[in-house]
Amino acid sequence: MKNKTRIILTLIGSFLVFAFGMFRILTESLSSAPMFVAYVFAITGFIGIVVNGVVLRKAQSN
Repeated sequence: MKNKTRIILTLIGSFLVFAFGMFRILTESLSSAPMFVAYVFAITGFIGIVVNGVVLRKAQSN
């Protein structure tokens, strides 16, 4: 698998983790996941989006 493809896949995965956390925080409808877990998902997903976006931008410039 090429490096750029791997970066894009991790970016999508980070976005999905962030989206799940934000969905849980905003709707409060999923009672199976505690709110603490939702905040952890949202924070780590956001960090992953930012870091993978920077890495992808560096990979495209090369």
